Amino acid sequence: MSTISVPLSSKLEKSVIELVASGYGSNKADVVRRAIAKASEEEAIQAVLRAEREITLGKGFKGDLRELAKKIK
Repeated sequence: MSTISVPLSSKLEKSVIELVASGYGSNKADVVRRAIAKASEEEAIQAVLRAEREITLGKGFKGDLRELAKKIK
């Protein structure tokens, strides 16, 4: 596990402290780890939704994936 030092504004630091106090995380590092995990999950969800929109708009690929891969190379 690595350690990253990130400067926080006083407002963000206060939010982290309040989240620890409310039980969201066991300590400040846990709150930040949970926030990063949540952001990663949200980004994955948004990527799926973007892909669904593209398919709905007819921008998706159709056909045999092996044949499509040959065309891309």
